[in-house]
Amino acid sequence: MAPSTSSVITLTINGEKYTLPVDHRTTLLDALREHLDLTGTKKGCDQGQCGACTVLLDGRRAVSCLQLAVAAEGRDVTTIEGVADGDRLHPVQQAFLDLDGYQCGYCTPGQICSALAVIEEHAAGWPSAVTDDVRPEAGPPPLTADEIRERMSGNLCRCGAYVSIVQAVAQAAEAQATGTEEAVA
Repeated sequence: MAPSTSSVITLTINGEKYTLPVDHRTTLLDALREHLDLTGTKKGCDQGQCGACTVLLDGRRAVSCLQLAVAAEGRDVTTIEGVADGDRLHPVQQAFLDLDGYQCGYCTPGQICSALAVIEEHAAGWPSAVTDDVRPEAGPPPLTADEIRERMSGNLCRCGAYVSIVQAVAQAAEAQATGTEEAVA
């Protein structure tokens, strides 16, 4: 008897559990879009190069087109649909809206999910390729435009809204650091 090529899995997405049958080769992106109708996560290149499909897995960013759905079982998946608090936008979403950090909007869900992780990584003191002082005791580097550009470099925008995206990430990071959402207004 040939081994089974499908399984019934349970995924925790945006705090809700979903049970679905999937072929073992089904990507997380296809499970989200095709099986669960969570279409906010976009399919861009389907090769992990553009970042349009970025989601958060256990709070860390991942390109969902390269992640198998079966490998996401038991992990917390956050998509763009789970970022807002009801009708209240997350400060990163609001900053993108206020500062025109989008044009066509296709890459925006992946950009926002990536920005959420960037802000957390920076706050935790993780260095990037452009960080001057990488010693742990140096603490988080200043979140300069160069730092943001480097940290967001895995997310492409074909419309070229990069200047506004950098401004939006900086503004949202400042709002989070100060604990105020007024900085995002």
